[in-house]
Amino acid sequence: MKAGALASLTRPVAQMRMRQSMAQIELAFEQEMALEKRRRDQLRKRAANRSRARRIQRTESRGKARFSVLLVALTVTVVTVIVIMFEVLAWLMA
Repeated sequence: MKAGALASLTRPVAQMRMRQSMAQIELAFEQEMALEKRRRDQLRKRAANRSRARRIQRTESRGKARFSVLLVALTVTVVTVIVIMFEVLAWLMA
C-alpha cells in the first residue's frame, strides 16, 4: 500500500513539473520569436538605409557629371562667342 500511495503522490508532482517545463518552453519560444522579429526589423532597416545611401551617392555622382558637362559647354560657348566677336570686329575695322 505504501508503494501505491507513493506513486499516487508523485504523479501530480510529475504533472506539475511537466506543466512548468512546458510553460518554460513556451516562454522561451515566445522570447526567441520576439528576438527574431527585432532582428528582422533591424536587418530590414539596415538594408533600407544602405539602399538610400547608394541612391544618394548615385544622384550626387550624376549631378557632378552633369555639372561638369554644363561647365564644359558654357566654356566652349564663351570661347566661341569671343572668337567670333573679335573676328567680326576685325572684319568691320578692315
